[in-house]
Amino acid sequence: MATASKEPPTKDVLAKDALTRKDALTKDVVNGSVRVEIFDQVYNLRGSDADYILKLAEYVDAKMRAVSEQTATVDSVRLAVLAALNIADEYHLLKRGVEAPSPDVRRRAIKLASALDEVLQDTRRTG
Repeated sequence: MATASKEPPTKDVLAKDALTRKDALTKDVVNGSVRVEIFDQVYNLRGSDADYILKLAEYVDAKMRAVSEQTATVDSVRLAVLAALNIADEYHLLKRGVEAPSPDVRRRAIKLASALDEVLQDTRRTG
């Protein structure tokens, strides 16, 4: 993956850019449709939770901008695919962590379950 040759932006510039993007993504609900802007493109999306849709749009926009800063490509379709791959990677890493917890987590869960069983048995006896 090629990296951009420009200098990284300062924290002040990043904060200002984030505020500007957040202002652009403000909720505009018309006829059940939420107007969002992702990577300078406007989309009217429908769903039951406008705030959630807005949050998702902000996340995708941030991912596309991060990929844009790391690559030399200006093709928005390529950026969208690379951002989607990054999001898919995050999803599968989290899913793997939930489906197969570490041995330490498993051991601790068994210990806690045993302790809880003891407390419940004592409560029933004295109950």
